[in-house]
Amino acid sequence: MIKALAVKAHSYVILADGKIPDPTRDAPDKLTSKVNTVLGLLAWVGTAAGVAGVLITGAMMAISMRRGEGSEHMGRLGMVLGGCVLVATAGPVVTFVFG
Repeated sequence: MIKALAVKAHSYVILADGKIPDPTRDAPDKLTSKVNTVLGLLAWVGTAAGVAGVLITGAMMAISMRRGEGSEHMGRLGMVLGGCVLVATAGPVVTFVFG
């Protein structure tokens, strides 16, 4: 039995015989379709929550301006928009890392 030595070079694992391993994905189709359905639903809910958050924050800012109060809602708006960015980039980041 020949033991292969692994050498890490330029972020590729090269075995002692010079071949680069290429593993196959063997996840069941039923499981991946269900996971994709759940992730798609969560992305839709996250996007809807982001839109609702922007609308609610905008309404609160308008009411505060009408009353003549300060605009402390900019921090809240920034947090809502930051959450929207996280929801929007979660899918592409996971695809890049695991795809």
